[in-house]
Amino acid sequence: MPETILVVDDDPDIARFVEVNLRSAGYEVAVAGDGEEAIRKALELRPDLVLLDVMMPKVDGFEVAQRLRRNPRTGNTSIIMVTAKALSTDKVLGLTAGADDYIIKPFDPIELLARVKGTLRRAREMRNLSPLTGLPGNIRIQEEIERCVREGKAFAVLYADLDHFKAYNDQRGFVRGDRLIQMTAGVIQDAVLELAGAEGFVGHVGGDDFVAVVPPEVAEDVAKRICERFDREVRDFYDPEDLERGYVLVEDRRGVLQEVPLVAISIGVATTARRAFAHYGEAVAVATEMKQFAKRETGSSYAVDRRAAD
Repeated sequence: MPETILVVDDDPDIARFVEVNLRSAGYEVAVAGDGEEAIRKALELRPDLVLLDVMMPKVDGFEVAQRLRRNPRTGNTSIIMVTAKALSTDKVLGLTAGADDYIIKPFDPIELLARVKGTLRRAREMRNLSPLTGLPGNIRIQEEIERCVREGKAFAVLYADLDHFKAYNDQRGFVRGDRLIQMTAGVIQDAVLELAGAEGFVGHVGGDDFVAVVPPEVAEDVAKRICERFDREVRDFYDPEDLERGYVLVEDRRGVLQEVPLVAISIGVATTARRAFAHYGEAVAVATEMKQFAKRETGSSYAVDRRAAD
């Protein structure tokens, strides 16, 4: 489905020029001739982006941007301010009013399209980020693995999740549970950055599930480092008596005390060192299967698929 752009300009010739260029690039385009009409149409259409002229009668672009940002229906809409002035004060005013970018008249159609594409791309990426960890979500995870498959790259997928997390979350509460998830994200990111550098990728599937994509030659070292660091840092989430016992006493629904092990991390590793993957789902399925093997071990552990393809 094409993305929708609302063009706001009181000069009909400029508005038409912009509309034609955006439509030729494949966008759906609506036009408004003043600030009040822009706000009405934005609330009605909920466009992906508003291309907003600063100097307009009735309501100027700065106020339009502020009102769009304050309204829940348009609060996340991307905004590019269009100004005839190159003054830094105008740029600052536009950005503080809530604009994502600005462009100065007269502008080249190529620059306009580049700004539009860049702003929409960043908005898509932000929508795909986990609000809890700031890591890319499912769409970006799938895109990254599919890219590796398509380009014929050697890669390994690490699928990690936490053991006994639900019991911890139920007993200690969501705030501490969220902090534990954030700690896990940091441990995985640090390990991937240190051992894979710019070639590494980390995504947050949701809940306590994470995926990392790294070169095959460092995959096992990454998994090992994650387990070691997680076991060190998770100690901060328990009382000394829990650590000494090695488990937490939790009442079940019948009021009977149960011994629940400390939270641990399990990681399954699928790698092209042993087999080729034809698509995203195949790599994730193997990593998930190996994660189940890792869960059979006590405490944090990982399992690497070492089977050759048939």
